[in-house]
Amino acid sequence: MSDTALQSYIDKWLAVQPQQRIALAFVDPHLHPGHVALAALEQELLAAAYGIREPQVAATKLNWWAEELSGAAASGGRHPLTQVLFDDDRAHALPADRWVAPVLAAMAQLEEGTAADFQAQVAAGSLLHGALAELETAWWYGEGVPSERAARVATLSHLLFALLRLEEDAERDRLPLPMARLARHGLSRNDLRSASAGREDAIRAQLEDLHQAWRESDRLPGLLSAFRGLESRHGRSLVAKARKAADPLDVLRKGQGRQGPVVAWQAWQAARAWRQQVG
Repeated sequence: MSDTALQSYIDKWLAVQPQQRIALAFVDPHLHPGHVALAALEQELLAAAYGIREPQVAATKLNWWAEELSGAAASGGRHPLTQVLFDDDRAHALPADRWVAPVLAAMAQLEEGTAADFQAQVAAGSLLHGALAELETAWWYGEGVPSERAARVATLSHLLFALLRLEEDAERDRLPLPMARLARHGLSRNDLRSASAGREDAIRAQLEDLHQAWRESDRLPGLLSAFRGLESRHGRSLVAKARKAADPLDVLRKGQGRQGPVVAWQAWQAARAWRQQVG
């Protein structure tokens, strides 16, 4: 297996979540290669589910992953990420359907349109992100550990990232803002491409719902991986800041790639919570 090939997938994950570079200081890739490989695998599946615009092309890619993950326990895998994961005993301890479930969920939602309201957005996103959270929680903490909190955080993080791409994705079937919010603020699809008072109000309303949902996620059962914990802390603080800004989208974009002392503190907190749980 080529180290260069493996690193290319890790770099793709870090390009989407640059703050996780700091988390790697607390989750040593040499001691925990599977933890990093699983995060990079999640990014590969999300890129196929959301990043490929033609559903048939996305389905072909996801079908390949379904075959790869369903046979990896026996073959050891063909993909660099699969090979790292199934070189670890914990991969073989997980049920086979745990590995395939996120791929099936991704395929099931390929042609979904825009959700009716925020709750429908959360419910739709929870199918894929819930399956990923179950896999991730079982990997980090073992089978039987609740994953509801991780699933909610993963879903909210996805909705936040979708909001960042509001202008770029204005022509897609699945818009980042739900239909009820568009109607309430008198926005058409074309109106999402440029700034206006109505668009900024709609974005702030979406951020208010995200802010409240993030607060409620703390009451759900389950544990967060160090990476998910940082993602949650970073996303939650970004939402809290942007929801009161005159230009919330600008605040989100500038904050997405921010690193520095605050993110380092968030990463340390997330890693400490993980280590306390695993003893």
